[in-house]
Amino acid sequence: MIPAIVVFLITYALMLSFQEYRPWIALGSVAVMLLLSTFGAFDLSLVDALRAVDYNVLLMIASTMGTVALFIDSRMPARLAEQIMTIVPNVKWAVAALSLFAGIISAFVDNVATVLMVAPVGLAISRRLKISPVPVLIAIAVSSNLQGAATLVGDTTSILLGGFADMNFMDFFWMHGKPGIFWGVELGAVASLFVLFVLFRREKEKVDVEIETEVEDYFPSWMMIATVVLLIIVSFLPRPDGGVLLTVYEMRSGLSCMLLCIIGTVRSCVRARSAAPFRLVLKEMDKETLLLLFGLFIVIEGIKAAGVIDAAAKLFYRLAGSNEFMLYTLIVVVSVILSAFIDNIPYVATMLPVVQSIAGLMNGGAGCEPYVFYFGLLTGATLGGNLTPIGASANISAIGILRKNGEKVTTGDFMRIGVPFTLVAVLSGYIFIWLVWGM
Repeated sequence: MIPAIVVFLITYALMLSFQEYRPWIALGSVAVMLLLSTFGAFDLSLVDALRAVDYNVLLMIASTMGTVALFIDSRMPARLAEQIMTIVPNVKWAVAALSLFAGIISAFVDNVATVLMVAPVGLAISRRLKISPVPVLIAIAVSSNLQGAATLVGDTTSILLGGFADMNFMDFFWMHGKPGIFWGVELGAVASLFVLFVLFRREKEKVDVEIETEVEDYFPSWMMIATVVLLIIVSFLPRPDGGVLLTVYEMRSGLSCMLLCIIGTVRSCVRARSAAPFRLVLKEMDKETLLLLFGLFIVIEGIKAAGVIDAAAKLFYRLAGSNEFMLYTLIVVVSVILSAFIDNIPYVATMLPVVQSIAGLMNGGAGCEPYVFYFGLLTGATLGGNLTPIGASANISAIGILRKNGEKVTTGDFMRIGVPFTLVAVLSGYIFIWLVWGM
């Protein structure tokens, strides 16, 4: 077990130090894990390693990224943001409306993509009103990051949870006769909206915005809607007994997203009489994240085979005892703190099997349903990233946009909004999830 722990810790340290090389570090760790297995450190064959990869998750992420690229290119998000701006009375309401809009979009679109969509509108409004765009874009970024946990397709971490816990699209809304995590996230969004009203209470300049963006193609918008609808439909398909049909069933979400992405891309290429839309889709697919996840699935299977996952679960269990509330609280608090400094994708991918093992230790080894722990993990890991500028990719993207536009952004600027926003949102979701799933 010790060699596997060493490899895992070195992997995380290298990924933190050299973030631009994370996929290659993960794949390098896979090679080391397989080599250790060859020398008998633990049992992990190449076949077992490849089987550990959740191809449904990877296909779903890649295909959704492609559809989102076409959606952004159609300019529909910018048009919607401008329409919202025409009905708000002043800057305070404009920031709140833009943040809420970014959050709603982010429930179905990747967080970084959401920031890239909405940030230009925030910049334009700030320049027109001659106010600093820094707090405006920070508010957009933290709101985007918050809503990513609301639905199955909102964020990579949600897709990871859905694949690991066999949750379908509707399970995020209503599951086992109880409200799903969606409602906890929305409660946090409403609570954090009041934080923005307080922070921007002095910004009362009037907003005067005209609708200037022309939507070039409405079809990608319909594809986005169709993606959600199709994911809902396939969630009701009966599980076959076995064979090829079972394989297709287990890949149903990824295949559905892929089908719609292909339809949208082919249609755009025909319409443009060019392969440019196809090149756009390939360019906008985050291949580094896909490679990173591919490697992490295998690395996690390696430490699982070495007994590290069970050992980590027992450590949590020893710290909190058999008290379910204390374990839940510990998972949320640790997730918030760690996600403020490390990427939540590898963290969630690592912790999901740990959380599953923790649930198995409860009630004297009889186990308990793990969902309260799963939802606590996702809430803490997703929202905790808003504590610091480096805690989430959406935050890094927003700061990058500001710096490209000549704006200076300090850690204090970010945390003035990020800290109260995060604490209120996490506390709201934390209480809701426990009341619904823990009591």
